[in-house]
Amino acid sequence: MSYPMTPFRHLQRMTDDIGLLEHAEGIVPRHEHGYCVDDVARGLMVVCREPSPSEELVTLGHRYLYFLGQAQASDGRFRNRLGYDRRWHDQPGIEDCWGRALWALGTAAARGPTMRIREEAFARFGRSAQVSSPWPHAMAFAALGAAEILERWPDHSDALTLLDRAGAVIGEPSADLAWPWPAPRLSYANAAIAEAVIVAGWKLGRDRVLRNGLRMLKWLLTVETRDGHLSVVPAGGWGPGEVRPAFDQQPIEVAALSDACMRAATITGDSSWLAGVEMSVAWFLGINDAGVPMVDEQTGGGCDGLGRTGRSRNQGAESTLAMLSVMQQGRRLATVPQ
Repeated sequence: MSYPMTPFRHLQRMTDDIGLLEHAEGIVPRHEHGYCVDDVARGLMVVCREPSPSEELVTLGHRYLYFLGQAQASDGRFRNRLGYDRRWHDQPGIEDCWGRALWALGTAAARGPTMRIREEAFARFGRSAQVSSPWPHAMAFAALGAAEILERWPDHSDALTLLDRAGAVIGEPSADLAWPWPAPRLSYANAAIAEAVIVAGWKLGRDRVLRNGLRMLKWLLTVETRDGHLSVVPAGGWGPGEVRPAFDQQPIEVAALSDACMRAATITGDSSWLAGVEMSVAWFLGINDAGVPMVDEQTGGGCDGLGRTGRSRNQGAESTLAMLSVMQQGRRLATVPQ
């Protein structure tokens, strides 16, 4: 398979002096919808995952980190939505944006392209790691940030505690072989849940937890594969007995699968997991239920959703960043012995 270079043109188009605009109409940023921490955090992760970021990307990294700093409250919680009028439209909380911010801060602390980014991110991670969330996705995202910290600082107590808490909030997978998932329904970014369980078992030395996470991911990859290509759950989620394929399929689901499969391959040394990464790249290149590419090579953007017969014309931040993340994993895959 050919792994295209990661195109950052549209990400740069969506970023202004404040942060990363959330939505686009076609390729035109929609200023009226403003910014959100969820997307800025994803943007910081993509910049920090790039092996040799350009000076322009490093500038974006500094801008995204500054945005997260402004969103972070003194007690470690995060606001999420900033209007184009430069006013915050919500109060600090511990929902997904908090978890995604921790994921980004952990990644930036461990892999940031400048010392300033690494030091600032490390300090801000420590502040937000003092709190936790009752929401499984928020804790899963935070756990992935903790795993990044532990790669550089193996004895970081707050990161270890976050992993332990994440496992408790996510819960045990069901004993039902037909539905080995800790929730009665799949929702969004599902593989991040399995990946968090995997890293918790790995970093905490809990073999049973690690096996549970791998079992969850294997099942998820199986149910999200159809005729040899990814057929991921739709925006409204999916439960037992519901018809598939279903639409609109979301790029963030594919990005989560790509990350989790690469993680499983890295931890276990089992290269068969890399097939999940390959299918994720292929999904964006057009090997999907509609047979249409979800990356726009002319603009450098990612399309917002896959319908039964086509794709959304809009190229918002979330989908563009999901595409960039998968293409980065594809380039990494090209260097992995198989």
